Amino acid sequence: MLYGSLAKTGRGHGTDIAVQLGLSGDDPVTFDVNNISAKINDISSMKKLLLNGKHEIDFDPAEDIDFLFTETLPFHPNALTFLATAKNDLRFAETYYSIGGGFVKKEGEDDWAGDNIQLPFPVNTADDLLHLCMKGLSISEVVMENESAWRTEAETKKGLLDIWDVMKECMYRGCHHEGILPGGLNVKRRAAALNKKLLPQKNYTDYNSWTLAIRNGGSDFKYTLDWVSCFALAVNEENASFGRVVTAPTNGAAGVIPAVLQYYITFCEGYKDEKVIQFMLTAAETGSIFKKGSTLSAAMGGCQAEIGVSSAMAAAGLTECMGGTQRQCLMAAEIAMEHHLGLTCDPIGGLVQVPCIERNTMGAIKAITASQLALQSSPDFAKVSLDAVIKTMWDTALDMNSKYKETSDGGLAINIPLSLPEC
Repeated sequence: MLYGSLAKTGRGHGTDIAVQLGLSGDDPVTFDVNNISAKINDISSMKKLLLNGKHEIDFDPAEDIDFLFTETLPFHPNALTFLATAKNDLRFAETYYSIGGGFVKKEGEDDWAGDNIQLPFPVNTADDLLHLCMKGLSISEVVMENESAWRTEAETKKGLLDIWDVMKECMYRGCHHEGILPGGLNVKRRAAALNKKLLPQKNYTDYNSWTLAIRNGGSDFKYTLDWVSCFALAVNEENASFGRVVTAPTNGAAGVIPAVLQYYITFCEGYKDEKVIQFMLTAAETGSIFKKGSTLSAAMGGCQAEIGVSSAMAAAGLTECMGGTQRQCLMAAEIAMEHHLGLTCDPIGGLVQVPCIERNTMGAIKAITASQLALQSSPDFAKVSLDAVIKTMWDTALDMNSKYKETSDGGLAINIPLSLPEC
């Protein structure tokens, strides 16, 4: 049973598909996304599902997935309940909440067990982070020290580079796939056409040679701007097509961080493992501060919680890689979010397509602009702190009408005269 926002945008977001794959025991990190349609069609036609890949059960998606559009559970608008009946008529139920940023909380469970780990540098606010940085550490160094409480530094670095591998593969794939996005809006994919226009002579064979070809094409403002848009479009067109993306901090905002990092690699200083790691660590800490002080969930805070946060994360990461101070990094994050405050979440038809895909291009461009502003400014004269803008974002989220929070009940979602299947 899907409740609230999870129900209203469930089909558009592919939540019903995710539920079936999850019940089947499929891992989103390793499952071949090219097999999604075939597997879902098999479950639908046979009305059988192999639970956790081991136990066959009767399962008819049309009957066994309920979209409870008018019911919302109090803890969070994105709620899901699994209800199972055994042969002896015993019934089992568990409820989970998708709270944003890829985090899932089970009802009745305490906070994640990892919270019991003693971190060398505990951070809850931007002010905490700046205080710790007074010890002479950069933001990324503070984060690496904390990550080492869970695993070795080598393991953390490998994990971050693995994440970047998924991001760049998604971006490259999205720049070379044409067609119409699924779901009924008939939105045409644009990244591949833009890629072809910007690189009319295809003289590359893989991601590395593609990046080199882009770099060799020039660096004027319009060319760079077009490529940043292309990078972001590519990722979110893949997301809309059930491709593999990195939740950064959400799937709907997954294109901003890869686009900004690819901009840095292509047009600034070239590729270096240590710079990718530095960018990721700084961006992640920025997102974590937003999660602790506000929300990463559009169902709770509107699109400011997704595109706004992703833009702030990217701005901070880029600023550190460009040599900015710790205070300039947080200033860049503040600037990026300040100009996303109040952004509503109003996907047409519940699909993560319009206006979501284009919003990633805007978030990426704003992140780069925010970084440049911060690098050319003195934080001593800043009037707004990152903590202040995070509180403002949360206050705005609390005041925002629910129809602008990923329900498709307001905004563009009801003002575009399109005939769509119910979702």
